[in-house]
Amino acid sequence: MAAGKVVVLDPGHNGGNGAHPAEINRPVPAGRGQTKPCNTTGTATNAGYPEHAFTFDVAQRVGKALADKGIRVVYTRQDDTGVGPCVDRRATIGNEANADAVVSIHADGSEAAGANGFHVAYSSPPLNAAQGAPSTRLAQTLRDTMRTSGFSAANYIGTNGLSARADLAGLNLSTRPAALVECGNMRNATEAARMTSADGRQQFASAIAAAIEAYLAS
Repeated sequence: MAAGKVVVLDPGHNGGNGAHPAEINRPVPAGRGQTKPCNTTGTATNAGYPEHAFTFDVAQRVGKALADKGIRVVYTRQDDTGVGPCVDRRATIGNEANADAVVSIHADGSEAAGANGFHVAYSSPPLNAAQGAPSTRLAQTLRDTMRTSGFSAANYIGTNGLSARADLAGLNLSTRPAALVECGNMRNATEAARMTSADGRQQFASAIAAAIEAYLAS
């Protein structure tokens, strides 16, 4: 049963980041001896619909679906007007919550011709036990459920919808099962239309929520 489990949802970026460059450009620990900027502004559709708004909306929809099943949901940010939190702090929130799963929600901004589709990133090589089999299984469950929900895997990054990464702070610093979903490419007209519509965002959210439920139940 998934009821009673804890899920941390991490909507990428934040609406106030762009107005605070010094704060978000500050270097923070990113794992594996690296540092990274505290946060970034994220991308946007060609028409200007921002990634931070998309991720926040989808995360709220995912969280409602999970909470309705008795799952305790913790968000890394409470609104879409603030700054940050920094990528290392986002990881800490998942760790401190003792999360059964941590899912970061993003959208990509590739300018490559024809680039489209989702992909799911996970930490590799793993730095702890949670980043091993549990995180890989979470990533695979997200990938499989996105596919069965009608989303196609990215044609420009990763392999079969999965992307092993060593450079993402939120994944490197996690001591809980964690994965990051790039829902699609905001620069692709078809995907941008889906992301900009409430119905489309609900489709993304329903798939992600179903994947998290399936992972928790397995």
